[in-house]
Amino acid sequence: MVQEINFKIISKGKDYIEAEVINSDNTIIRPLVEEISRDPMVVESKYYIDHPTITNPIIYIKVKEGKPQAALKRALRKMAKYFEDLENELNKVLP
Repeated sequence: MVQEINFKIISKGKDYIEAEVINSDNTIIRPLVEEISRDPMVVESKYYIDHPTITNPIIYIKVKEGKPQAALKRALRKMAKYFEDLENELNKVLP
């Protein structure tokens, strides 16, 4: 069963956003932050977890232009497309 990942805004400004990621772990957060960092509008992207069993990961995104929320959405769309393509390729091999 797939759990829905949610974001809770902790703080935001004109060029940055910091959000708690609910129902997630390193399996998806690490690739997400890596994808965000590839965005040419992003100056910095990182995440941290205060305690692995009692706190949720916190993601931080800072941009030089545009909105940080837009960078997050772009990265999520790219990841969704990647996994969709991967599933399609897998379905060709494993009917």
